[in-house]
Amino acid sequence: MATEDSLSRAEELLAKLEAARGELDRMAQGGESGGESASPERALEILAELSELAKSVEEELDRAKRAAEADAAQS
Repeated sequence: MATEDSLSRAEELLAKLEAARGELDRMAQGGESGGESASPERALEILAELSELAKSVEEELDRAKRAAEADAAQS
């Protein structure tokens, strides 16, 4: 169960990561979304968010791997 929970959280985080990456792509192409201007400050915020999300995904995948290994050891 812990493995599935970690994988589900990782999938949710990946979806957030993809959304942030999409926003950054739109900014890079000069598009504006929701009236926001494509400022360098916002781009840096998105890059920081991408970094944090990537770290969180990696942590969840590590948890899932450890849980799977623990389950395998018990079997």
